[in-house]
Amino acid sequence: MTKGRIVAIVGEASIRKVREEGAGGDRDATAMAVRYLLQLLADRAPGNSVEVRVPPYGAIQCIEGPGHTRGTPPNVVETDPSTWIALATGSLAWDSALAEGAVSASGSRASTVAEQLPLDWDTNPVT
Repeated sequence: MTKGRIVAIVGEASIRKVREEGAGGDRDATAMAVRYLLQLLADRAPGNSVEVRVPPYGAIQCIEGPGHTRGTPPNVVETDPSTWIALATGSLAWDSALAEGAVSASGSRASTVAEQLPLDWDTNPVT
């Protein structure tokens, strides 16, 4: 049985809530925001050459290229929920997150995740 997809209206609402209150506030909203943004990344850059981990909420494989089948993947990006949400929504630059030690990127393909960010997550922006 596969997990269901997060619908845009739910995912976007959780992102807005976390951006307003901070990722340390509502744990359920943070979890939903992280998972929705991971889902968007997987949709935007399908593949299995890089694993993106945001413990404790989720992990995905993305980016086309040679994949792995067992053990620890050779290309891994790992960060905390607050940093992931900031990177994915564009409020934090990849280079800044790397310099601050807020994101770990190992393997030759891991940095290709940066090329996919920020994600287009807001289908109904308030104007």
